[in-house]
Amino acid sequence: QVQLVESGGGLVQPGGSLRLSCAASTRTFSRYIMGWFRQAPGKEREFVSAITWGGSSTNYEDSVKGRFTISRDNAEKKVYLQMNSLKPEDTAVYYCAAAKSTVQGMILTLGYQYDYWGQGTQVTVSS
Repeated sequence: QVQLVESGGGLVQPGGSLRLSCAASTRTFSRYIMGWFRQAPGKEREFVSAITWGGSSTNYEDSVKGRFTISRDNAEKKVYLQMNSLKPEDTAVYYCAAAKSTVQGMILTLGYQYDYWGQGTQVTVSS
């Protein structure tokens, strides 16, 4: 069982920045594909970003490309989501997710493909 704990959410003005962190409990963190998803009130959960084992490849949802950056530190067993130029439509609960994989270079973008989820952290973008 892998526990994921997100942090870093909060209230920020439009145009501002936040950095989300997700700490994982597993010793084999480097063999997990990591992803970020979000769910806004009244909407379905959606993919935001994902990163491969070693961090060599990343993927982003179109609306966050150029504004958000995913990264990971395998030694610290953490994944990050740097969010810049935030917009009100980025307001949502953000979830960290992990999927164990034996395929180097694989990225997953669908929620059902992930095995473990964090409890979520609220991000509110408002003036």
